[in-house]
This record gives sequence, C-alpha cells and structure tokens, in this order.
Amino acid sequence: MVSLFVAYLGTTYLYKDVIHKEIRQILLKNSEKVLELYHTSNSDDIVRFTQTFTGTIGSRLQLYNQEGVPLLDEDLKVETKHVETVLSGEVEDKIFEGEFQVPVVGIPFSDNGKSYALFISVERNKVEEETMNSIHLMYVFILFLGSLLVIIGARYVVNPLVRLTEATRKMAQGNFKIELPTKRKDEIGVLSTSFNEMARELGKLDQMRQEFVANVSHEIQSPLTSISGFSKALQQKQVNEETRNRYLKIIEQESERLSRLGRNLLQLSHLQHDQHKLTLATYRLDEQLRSVVIGLEPQWSAKDIIVDIHLEPITVEADEDQLNQVWMNIINNSIKFTPAQGKIAVEATVNNNQITVSISDNGVGIPKEERKDIFKPFHKVDKSRDPSIKGNGLGLSIVKQIVDLHRGHIEVSESPWGGAKFIVTIPQL
Repeated sequence: MVSLFVAYLGTTYLYKDVIHKEIRQILLKNSEKVLELYHTSNSDDIVRFTQTFTGTIGSRLQLYNQEGVPLLDEDLKVETKHVETVLSGEVEDKIFEGEFQVPVVGIPFSDNGKSYALFISVERNKVEEETMNSIHLMYVFILFLGSLLVIIGARYVVNPLVRLTEATRKMAQGNFKIELPTKRKDEIGVLSTSFNEMARELGKLDQMRQEFVANVSHEIQSPLTSISGFSKALQQKQVNEETRNRYLKIIEQESERLSRLGRNLLQLSHLQHDQHKLTLATYRLDEQLRSVVIGLEPQWSAKDIIVDIHLEPITVEADEDQLNQVWMNIINNSIKFTPAQGKIAVEATVNNNQITVSISDNGVGIPKEERKDIFKPFHKVDKSRDPSIKGNGLGLSIVKQIVDLHRGHIEVSESPWGGAKFIVTIPQL
C-alpha cells in the first residue's frame, strides 16, 4: 500500500514537473514562431492572424491588449496578475490552467506602438484526460484490491500466530497435550511443527518428572515404613533380645538404604549440573579395572562366579574417581544379576585413541525393548524386580552422566552367553 501511494505521487507529481518543463520549452518556441510568422506575413491585423493560427499546431492562443482585455474567441483564460506581468514586458512560464494543471506560457510583444500579451497553451486532449482519469481510477481499484488481499493475507498469517499464542499460554499452565495444524509448508508451518515437537518433548520431560517424584517417594517411603514399624515394635517390653537385635539390624539396613539413596540423588544432581568439572589425571586404566574386580571379590566369590579379564595396557586421561564408580556400578550390577557359578568377562582395548571397555555376564539379561530406558533414573527391568536384590535404579543413570561428561558413549546389548553386555567407549586423551 505504501509503495502504491509512492507510485501515485511519483506519476502525479515527480514526472509532471519534468513533462511540464518540456511542454513550456515547446510552447516558448511555438510562441516565438507565431510572432515570427506574423512579422514576416502581409497581415496587419494581429487579432485576425492569431485567431486563425490558434489550434493549427495543437496549441491554444489568447491575446490580451494593453488594457488586459482578451481579444480572441478562445476558452483559454489567464488570471489578471499574470496578464499584467506579461504586459509589463516579462515572460511568464509558471502558469497552470484547469483541473489537470495544463502549462501556459505568456510572452510580451508590441505591434504598431501597442503592447500585447500573447499566451499559448497546449490543446486539450480529452483522450489523455480520460486516460489520466482511468489511471487514477485504476490506482483506487488496486488500492482497494490490495487492501482486501492484505486483510486476507494478514488473517492467514495472524490466525496461526493467535493459535500459537493461545497454545503457549496453555503450555505455561502445564498442559502439554497440544497439537497445532502443520499442513502448511511455509515458515508458519515449520514453526507449528517445531512447536508440536517442543510440546511433545516437554510433555515427556514432565512425565519423567512426575515418575521421578513418584519413584523417589516410593524409594523413601519403603524404608521409612520399615523403620517406623520396627521402632514401634521395639517399644514393646515383651520383645526378647534376639528379636530386638533382628529389628535393630533391619532398622540399620533401611537407614543405610536411605543414606545411599540420598547420596546417589545428590551425586546425580551434581553430575547433571552444566558447570560440573572433571578432575583430569593420567593413569593406567587397565590397573584401575583390575583393582575394581579385586575390590569386589567378596561379592563374586561368594556366588562362585568366574571373572575372566582381558586388559590391554592402556593409559588414559580422565577423572579417576568418577570412572572408578562407572566400573564399580556396572560390575556390581553384573554380580547381582549373575546366578551362582556364573561367568563375567571384563575386556579393555584401544584403537585410534578410542578406548572400549566391555563387561559381559550370563545373567538374566535385559529385554531389547527396555534397553533404551535403563539409564533413566529409578528404571528397573521387570526381571530384576527381586526383593532380595537391593538397589534404587540410580546406578546406571550416574554411569551414563559420567560417561557423557567424558565425551564418551555407553550402550547395552546381549552378551554371547545370553546375559547383558555393557560397552563403554571414551577418548583416550
């Protein structure tokens, strides 16, 4: 609309000045030719000559005598002030006539001792006037049509933004079950698609948050219920010494369970913090893995588990304490879920500055459909839901965070013996 308005001004005013200047130059030349023809002709009547001459070359003439009276039968009328200026001997070329501001030029001359003012203008062209009227009418029509299209286009653009704004308000109130139309292929469609993806991801995060809170509540409530119940039982005087010691042992175990849960939650939160920094050191990874296996000997030897170790001499630059917990958690899990007289294999190799550590067992294994979720907090595989096996489902979440901080990767698959196989890959330096 602005460009249309500018175009109108340009065609109506900007170019008009150029055209009028050209017309004035032509009119001055024509007026000089008229006077030259009159002086070279045998005519001695200026009025009759100019009356005959007007209209012959597409021009209109008007002659004023020294009293300012028009002498020709022509509809060209000039204001008195312009007539007086020309009669005083000056050329006047800044005169415009009529609705369409047609240029008029006035020149003074004398004949037989009398002063005259000759005014000349172009002959009115009704075709041109109608053309200009048509152009102006076309501008009005284009302006109206353009405005209508702008309104339609604005609604086409604004309505999706209004829906997007409303969806944002709903999302701010915690409603993530939002689906915006995404049939459009333009930027609005891309934005709607991105918004839907964001809503789905936020919905998943909210669901994970709810599950996390529920799992934490469950993990805390179970030991607290045991502690509360056995504490009340101890208050009964008829409890014998053996029973009392058993109750105290259970209370101690549940207290330790709560303590482990608290430590794991704090550690997981600390690892997930964006500004968490690793304490890097250069050490022998193979010796660290061997030390972890030896440290867990009481657990695997009690179940007569065979631990097979194949470790290349590997030097790594990493956070020694953090990686120690990675190997401790994974191997400890393998021991938990490997049956008596089972087998665990620990291997470490290096290739192109990439260290690969694999820990395999012949335990119950992990179903394929659950492998993508085992690194989520509090996730427990159905097969492992055994009350005799202690755990709160945070160990592998901590492992995943530590490996990610080392710019590594961890995955789980089926071992050659049907159990679980954890593969950790980290850069050597």
